[in-house]
Amino acid sequence: MSAQGTQAMAPGAGYEVVAEPSITSPSGFVAGGVHAGFKKRKLDLGMIVCEVPASAAAVYTTNAFQAAPLKVTQSSLAVEGKLRAVVVNSGYANACTGQRGLEDALETRRKAAGLIGASEYHVAVASTGVIGEFLPMDRMAEGLDRLVKEVGKEGHGPFCRSILTTDTCTKAAEVAVTVEGRPVRIAGAAKGSGMIHPRMATMLAFLTTDAAIDPRHLEQLLREVTDETFNMITVDGDCSTNDMVLALASGQAGHHPLHPEHPDWPAFRAAFAHVSRELAKMIARDGEGATRLVEVRVTGAASLDMARRVAKGVAGSNLVKSAVYGADANWGRVFCAIGYADPGVRTEAVDLYIGETPVVRESRPVSFDEEQVQAHMKEETVNLRIDLHQGDREAVAWGCDLTYEYVRINACYRT
Repeated sequence: MSAQGTQAMAPGAGYEVVAEPSITSPSGFVAGGVHAGFKKRKLDLGMIVCEVPASAAAVYTTNAFQAAPLKVTQSSLAVEGKLRAVVVNSGYANACTGQRGLEDALETRRKAAGLIGASEYHVAVASTGVIGEFLPMDRMAEGLDRLVKEVGKEGHGPFCRSILTTDTCTKAAEVAVTVEGRPVRIAGAAKGSGMIHPRMATMLAFLTTDAAIDPRHLEQLLREVTDETFNMITVDGDCSTNDMVLALASGQAGHHPLHPEHPDWPAFRAAFAHVSRELAKMIARDGEGATRLVEVRVTGAASLDMARRVAKGVAGSNLVKSAVYGADANWGRVFCAIGYADPGVRTEAVDLYIGETPVVRESRPVSFDEEQVQAHMKEETVNLRIDLHQGDREAVAWGCDLTYEYVRINACYRT
């Protein structure tokens, strides 16, 4: 398969990675972003619109103080599992805002639906920013009036910028895959930098595709892939009140509906997972104040849950993260995290590699070249591999180092 703007086919994956991703690449989608005045100068109100009701699915934060926009989005999807649009603002989280916050989210949905000529339940809303402050609804109304005139096929960049908070960069990914001989695109855009410890999900991520798929199959796919990707990243251990991952499928690629028994399902699933994984890694790499991405791969686990607990426990350890920042091969911190992540670990059997260098075998230290390991720990991506020797299950988690800058950013986030 060849597609304009794509790189070489990923070996054995069945899809191509698009070099210049756009959330509007899949047929049927447009997007845009404007400055509505929620923030001083930067774009702060975005929208994705589909020309037809798209199959839709979402996963949400498990924080008990779930923000008003999430409740409204859940009510929209509960009607028939389809959406025409999603409206996203940054600057105000509209969380812990009581009945007024819920009414503001509902009014945002009503206003957007009227502007695009859609049913209210075909609109989702999302917010990110400071908790406990009310949305300035006069700015929201005026911003939406301008935004609907700005959305278009060229709106990817403005949309991506409009959803950022403390992020240092936009985050997007896209792949091309073939279904029944027809080209299909899957694209995604995300924001996330702090309050990242998904149980799902502590970021905002939006995926679009022109594949044909029933909402119930899309939801199952999203949940499975989220557990492998977005739920396997951590920055600071804080689970946000607001965030979600939302997937939209326009069905305009022209093939028969996808389902798990469809012959092209494995390729589509792999492509969907690739976009999610890349977005997740970008969020982890852009952790507030971070200088390095940390990838923790656990093999030889007795169960998938064990592999995931250990991988995420190590990636989330403040001591491990601090050691990575200092390029300090203090492997004892890794073992400490392994031990509290899962008490079922066989404590006499664990191997640890930093990069390609073995530093522990069978839970005992081995001689290694300290300078070689330090050199790896100064690279942009630090790889930790842990073999538990208890089975054949494995998992990967992603995190980042912990720096002085993280404290500075969060000491004055509101002020």
